[in-house]
Amino acid sequence: MTPKTALLLAFIALKFLLQYFLIIPGYELHRDEYLHLDQGNHLAWGFMSVPPVTSWVAWLIGVLGNGIWTVRFFPALFGALTMLVVWKTVERLGGGLYACLLAGSCTLFSVLLRLNQLFQPNSVDVLCWTTLYYFLICFIQSRDRRWLYGFAAVFGIGVLNKYNIIFAVAGLLPALLLTPQRKLLLNKHIYLAMLLAFLMILPNLIWQYQHNFPVFHHMKLLAETQLVNVKRADFLKEQLLFFIGSLFVIAAGLYGLLSHKPFAPFRVFFFSIIITLAVFTYLRAKSYYAIGIYPVYIAFGAVYIGAKVNAVWLRGVFVLIPVVLFIPLFNVAFPNKTPEQIVANPGPYQKLGLLRWEDGKDHQLPQDFADMLGWRELAAKVDAAYASMPDRERTLVLCDNYGQAGAINYYTKQGVRAVTFNADYVDWFDLTKKYKHLVRVKNWWERGAEMKETGPLFATGYAADSVGNRYSREWGTTVFIFRDARIDINAKIEEEIAEERW
Repeated sequence: MTPKTALLLAFIALKFLLQYFLIIPGYELHRDEYLHLDQGNHLAWGFMSVPPVTSWVAWLIGVLGNGIWTVRFFPALFGALTMLVVWKTVERLGGGLYACLLAGSCTLFSVLLRLNQLFQPNSVDVLCWTTLYYFLICFIQSRDRRWLYGFAAVFGIGVLNKYNIIFAVAGLLPALLLTPQRKLLLNKHIYLAMLLAFLMILPNLIWQYQHNFPVFHHMKLLAETQLVNVKRADFLKEQLLFFIGSLFVIAAGLYGLLSHKPFAPFRVFFFSIIITLAVFTYLRAKSYYAIGIYPVYIAFGAVYIGAKVNAVWLRGVFVLIPVVLFIPLFNVAFPNKTPEQIVANPGPYQKLGLLRWEDGKDHQLPQDFADMLGWRELAAKVDAAYASMPDRERTLVLCDNYGQAGAINYYTKQGVRAVTFNADYVDWFDLTKKYKHLVRVKNWWERGAEMKETGPLFATGYAADSVGNRYSREWGTTVFIFRDARIDINAKIEEEIAEERW
């Protein structure tokens, strides 16, 4: 085994170790993770919220036992593969052992440690962006058309994982026109590769067409409820935090793309990052949408510094900077402190804007942390309510959001299959059952009107329990029990589904 291979394996092992170490047991899965895990039970070529790749991984997780350890393994794996691709990019650009060490340090001690904790499409998204750039570098170097088809295949997988990767190509195409590499567009294999990508994406496009393109409804809803609260200045500021320990390496890579002669064929990457970030900024994108841009620039910067810096002590300092600057982030960016500890010392979190939720307001915990609490408690209380029903087969468990439904379905001991008119669950109602009773899970801010609105539709009804974890985003979410419907519940469901799809 060569020293370089041994070093790479050490980085990968440390990556997996840190992914599990940086989260304490008191935190559960994130609300989004429960939705994605439930998608594995409803395999399709598309969903209202995301394309299908995440559901395929969720299905595999289910086969492997569906345990929390397994859920967290896969994003860690995708993060390790991202590190591997950065490493191979460094080698492809001519970097030696030191450049690999520097790139490994910068990639490991970055926002990817947080991103790769959650089972969401984002880990695969960053991996696809990084691999896409790597294949383009390989093609520019070799002109071997196989790299073009690899590029197309990665783009196809990327789109089937998350449409966000379209912005990578949206940045690359204009950048190509600004450099001598524009002649690549005359290569016929580019268009054959585009056909390959289109054929890969086609099943999802057909699914979107068959379901009246729910992606546009989802994007519209996202823009109206979340992106409207995103400030462009905050988007740009948060870019600096993601790879704060690597900013000097990324900057060196950008400078090298303009001045380092061996990088001249890759100048397209200098313009690409500017264009892509400009598009994201204009569209008020969430800051993490852009994370996939940066790993390739770490590779460029590491190779440039490795070629220009010879002083041993300075090389050592450059490797340590990401580690040292990671230490303060270690204290605030990960769920490695109890909610009580965070509430007692909110200053560091508030200073970095981590207490600001998507509603634009500050809260007692970071939103992601609050989204990892209270779910097991909610599921247990729904199980108890479900067990008390006289006819479970005719009992509908209806929630207000996908996090509630997904968590209940993940933790249930009673075989509950909760649904909601939110997100993908609108397609998962089992209308073969003739419902007579209802277990209603209601958001805390709407629970006051529930008895007044729903109570008259049933013979009996009452609030059975509620989530008591005050640090959870679901704090106060109430479980209502309604028995013996005076209306046709199935007809009401069909009416609500039709309205939601319209």
